[in-house]
Amino acid sequence: MPEALRLDSITKRFGGVEALRDVSFELRDGSVGCLVGENGSGKSTLIKIATGALSPDSGSITVAGHSYDRLSPREAISQGIDVIYQDLSLFPNLTVAENIALASHVREGRRVFDGRGSRRVASSLLEQLGVPVSPDDLVGNLGPAERQATAICRALSQEARLLFMDEPTASLTWREVERLFSIVREVRARGVAICFVSHKLDEVLDISDRVTVLRNGQVVAAGPCAEFDRGTLAQAMTGRSGWAERPPRPLEEALPALEVRELSLAGVFEHVSLDVRKGEVVGVAGLLGSGAAELVGVVFGCPPASTGEIRVAGRRRSIRSPIDAMRAGIGYVPNDRLRDGLFLRHSIATNIVSANIGAVSGFAGRLRRGMMRAHGVRAIESLHIAARSPDALAGELSGGNQQKVVLARWLLRRPALLVLNGPTIGVDVGAKEEIHNLLADLSKQGVSIMMASDDVPELVATCHRVFVLRKGRLVAQMTGSECTQEKLQAEMIA
Repeated sequence: MPEALRLDSITKRFGGVEALRDVSFELRDGSVGCLVGENGSGKSTLIKIATGALSPDSGSITVAGHSYDRLSPREAISQGIDVIYQDLSLFPNLTVAENIALASHVREGRRVFDGRGSRRVASSLLEQLGVPVSPDDLVGNLGPAERQATAICRALSQEARLLFMDEPTASLTWREVERLFSIVREVRARGVAICFVSHKLDEVLDISDRVTVLRNGQVVAAGPCAEFDRGTLAQAMTGRSGWAERPPRPLEEALPALEVRELSLAGVFEHVSLDVRKGEVVGVAGLLGSGAAELVGVVFGCPPASTGEIRVAGRRRSIRSPIDAMRAGIGYVPNDRLRDGLFLRHSIATNIVSANIGAVSGFAGRLRRGMMRAHGVRAIESLHIAARSPDALAGELSGGNQQKVVLARWLLRRPALLVLNGPTIGVDVGAKEEIHNLLADLSKQGVSIMMASDDVPELVATCHRVFVLRKGRLVAQMTGSECTQEKLQAEMIA
């Protein structure tokens, strides 16, 4: 296959920080190359250099046989290079056809929008890629997978020959990932070169032809996908050997820490009964719309249940709000930490004590800044949060470190029950392993954990038991060796 892109000996510094050092990377027409690495490894910097957003300090860039010391954005576009970032840069109030055609109209300097022509182009692309949406659908009404497909069609409408996809599956369920991958394979068959960036090792091994691993700004491994497995990829990314997902230890009989009986949330799930024992990690699995994510939210009182009963440590509790849940000894990590879990413009220390204000308040309610910083320092040390100090803003941290800050907030309260909604969404493999180890340690200490996740390998690796919801109904419970990825997926989609 002809070479679409080659980066040779790329180095990039920001002040005294070397973001990339002597990095070489290649993509070929009609292939998928995966670029993997932990947060801060240099992936984003490399993509920006390849797409003209940044200039390298040294090295060369070759696109379709043309060599450059650096690319300008205009040159990158003229060479058919496009990038789809996580936010997709779509307009939710416009239709699919309008989103697909708008960039081409702007590039060509058109003063009048060609609605009929745009709809014809969009219909053709959607049909070719097998995307089950109408050109007239509003993008704001689409699901995440359909929005990704719209962004891909937009790139193809501009005759993209090389497409970068930055964490395209971060907000997708595994069924939506399957649909997206079928589209990616169709795009690859059209001869487009694709650079796929992901933290999810199973996805990397599924979709890629070639893998390049970055660590600390350097290429530490590269080669055909067949030369890697989950263990070797994880070791290359983290620099640690012996990494592997480990199923939890067998749990001896223990008293229930949480019991829900005939719990319902109108229009979402109904008549759900389950329990979580002391020191047990219980998973709640289900596809988008199954009610799994909403169930764990109801346990924390957001929103309150329509009907049913919740008992904590054998005592019936009326949990109508997060305050009620906190008083019952429950902590909660939401699935959208940026919107619901963090004060992004405030420090790590402030975020950690935000659910424990009384513990750091002095005379007349004044906050004890020294005590706040001390809690922040302890959290940074104990949870290995990569931050210069507890005064660093939460919004400046990587996804994995942000998640650790949210966890630290609740650990400071010493909850009897920790409720997690997608505990490792958008975190890299190293942070994911650390979070899984933390959950295992908390379990050994007697903390009960209830977690909703659509990450099937995560559920199998971390949970003592898994309950499956489908269309708002509890349909299965799996324990120990009977809980395999194949069986769990089969129950979720049956």
